[in-house]
Amino acid sequence: MPAQLLKGKPVADAVKEELSAKIADLSFVPGLRFVRVGEDPASMSYVRGKQKMAESIGLDAQTHELPEETTQEELLALIEELNNDDNVDGILVQLPVPDHIDDTVVLEAINPEKDVDGFHPENVGRLWTGQESLLPCTPAGLIRIMDHYELPIQGQHVVIVGRSNIVGKPAAAVFLARSATVTIAHSRTLDLPALTKQADVIVAAVGIAGFIKADMVKEGVVALDVGLTRIDGKIVGDIHPDVAEKAAYLTPMPGGTGRMTVAMLMENTYNAAVRRRG
Repeated sequence: MPAQLLKGKPVADAVKEELSAKIADLSFVPGLRFVRVGEDPASMSYVRGKQKMAESIGLDAQTHELPEETTQEELLALIEELNNDDNVDGILVQLPVPDHIDDTVVLEAINPEKDVDGFHPENVGRLWTGQESLLPCTPAGLIRIMDHYELPIQGQHVVIVGRSNIVGKPAAAVFLARSATVTIAHSRTLDLPALTKQADVIVAAVGIAGFIKADMVKEGVVALDVGLTRIDGKIVGDIHPDVAEKAAYLTPMPGGTGRMTVAMLMENTYNAAVRRRG
């Protein structure tokens, strides 16, 4: 029997409905600011989508659009201005930034209390030490999908294929926090199938189209696809379509984890606002 699809839209819709109600009950309107440097088409599309969702749930969302030639110093000055603005609760600098700007310096310049992407080293450290923090959005979305579809996490062996700072590493932390047993692997892991076949839950976040194939997983696996590659105008994930014949549950690509990343960004903004303003 083909895998049951873990669609992101109903989960994201539930998060949006919950947040809309919470935001309406606040005595203030949380502020979210997007910063985009340059005219990268994908970045422009992503920011438009994020702003649209933010506005739909009642956030005060604005986008700062900076030209490609913006210097690092100018970008840092804007971030400092937003850090000091009490009406701003969340700041997101859309990546990638132009090559002449060091994205590490930029991300570290954001006030950790307003770091709604969850990328600041302070939030990363708090995540790994079990303290309250703003969670990286994609890993948080994976947890929310599993909770929504009532899939077990505690005690499950979660194999994460990918070691990026955006997905792989923080995903390990969020699953550990829910008492899963976690293995991190990657494209250079020796005898990778020997590991992936042990997975109760596999998170594919290596960025190679169709990388995880049916002969690499066991029957009944929960397969969470975070990869996104465009081939001939089509979006494909890291999980090969043939995995659907062995998996019990599978996130579609597109239509799975991507929607949840944006929904969790909105939740981070709400949480940041409440923590800052009480």
